[in-house]
Amino acid sequence: MRDLDPGASPLHFFGAEVRRAREAAAMTLADLGVLVPCDASTVSRIEAGLLSPTERFAVACDEAFPNMNGWFTRYYHEARKWDGPYPRWFLDWVKAEREALTIRTWEPMLIPGLLQTTDYMRELFRAWQRTEADDELEELISGRRERQGILDKANPPELWVVLDETVLHRMIGTPKTMHDQLEHLADMSARPAVTVQVVPACIGAHAGLLGAFALASVDGSPDILYVDTAVQGQTVIETALVRKAASVFDRLRAEALPRGASRELIGKVTNERWTS
Repeated sequence: MRDLDPGASPLHFFGAEVRRAREAAAMTLADLGVLVPCDASTVSRIEAGLLSPTERFAVACDEAFPNMNGWFTRYYHEARKWDGPYPRWFLDWVKAEREALTIRTWEPMLIPGLLQTTDYMRELFRAWQRTEADDELEELISGRRERQGILDKANPPELWVVLDETVLHRMIGTPKTMHDQLEHLADMSARPAVTVQVVPACIGAHAGLLGAFALASVDGSPDILYVDTAVQGQTVIETALVRKAASVFDRLRAEALPRGASRELIGKVTNERWTS
């Protein structure tokens, strides 16, 4: 059984309270799952702080544990205000990144968040957000830079990034922003734990054109898939979908230039296209 740290986050606190109430009521994981409804593994992941509960899950807990006087639903709504720089739907993936041994990322449109410079991410957040409030913008930037901290750990995860070449040519911000971003990308790709490969434009149609995704391999657990969309991202644990994404990633990696040749292409685009 996974040790709980109720103080680690709202997710952990919620999970700890679910487990405490369930055990006090002598209910099994499956018993609670029947009431939601969901399977026992979903209940287990919520209790461990690995998966965000749905509102229906919180309501089911209040129905299962009336002695809590509606605490689960109240806490669910209050915790939605505490997401900080991360939207609620993104928290599961942030946790997966922090615990991952390996992260595989495919990106056909943009430099992945873990490898973005501050100026590059600032331009993206300005384009995506409806507000231009400086404090909110800086909070979003701070959250993304905090995510990047996993690459500076003593034992960082192995990060494997495959990019479409068009990412190198799409101007985000100014030419200087792009020049600095691609220099940073090349520098990061030289780290032992970071591999960056580029699918050249001459490949034409390929399996990754429908959208970005990432896979996290966490010790002792099945791989986790994150799928990006224009509305919001989704964290997926269904085995069949995770397996299909892994297969697509392998096909894209096979189409991509080797690591060294990819770094040379990044340098060429930096110096030929983004030198003002």
